[in-house]
Amino acid sequence: MTSFAADCPGASVQPSPNHGERAGARRPDMILLHYTGMPSAEQALSWLCNPESQVSSHYFVHEDGRIVQLVEESRRAWHAGKSAWGGETDINSCSIGIEIANAGHPGGLPSFPEKQIEAVVELCRDCGKRWDIVPERVLGHSDVAPIRKVDPGENFPWQKLYLDGIGHFVEPAPISGGRFFQLGESGQPIEALQSMLSLYGYDVEISGSFCERTKGVVEAFQRHFRPAQVDGIADFSTIDTLHRLLKALPKYS
Repeated sequence: MTSFAADCPGASVQPSPNHGERAGARRPDMILLHYTGMPSAEQALSWLCNPESQVSSHYFVHEDGRIVQLVEESRRAWHAGKSAWGGETDINSCSIGIEIANAGHPGGLPSFPEKQIEAVVELCRDCGKRWDIVPERVLGHSDVAPIRKVDPGENFPWQKLYLDGIGHFVEPAPISGGRFFQLGESGQPIEALQSMLSLYGYDVEISGSFCERTKGVVEAFQRHFRPAQVDGIADFSTIDTLHRLLKALPKYS
């Protein structure tokens, strides 16, 4: 494997063979965050550099904040898999993938160490400046691959990243009673919910039917933006948080 100079200052380099050309010489305009979901950082890093795995990422962030670059940013790393956002389906070609060492759901959702999150913030800031990535294009794997993926998980501190200038976020509305929508329901309110999710970027059909796919997308939204309760039920808290996120987007504000 050929080595290269790190794009991010302070990162070490451990080349992965698992990469290719970005389709159409596409510039990355998205940062996609993952957790490794494996028992140890060493095991995860080894897997990302193994040609048999057919997976990789541009960066790997250890628990102690050390950053390793595996693939040059100009290249297409293989981290997103089957995914979609805002009508795009080749997420690997338009994104920079960052794997964060954390056992995730398989390991009981351990917390992310402060040093690790500080390193993720600095890395996102550095990549964002280099490629002019807008805040709303800093996403989790679960956002672009609902149901199939759940990382970086509901314990990931998206609000802290936002307060440090990374990503798009609003204070989640409190969980309370009132009308809600769930699996099996149909009608105009469901169509409106699906339209709002689609406008934000989620891959959901606007059918007016609260199907399994819609439930999975609502769960993905909650996991990122209303993590206190991830149940796939579109309650007032979920809908209000989504509505305020849309209003806060530059194209709608």
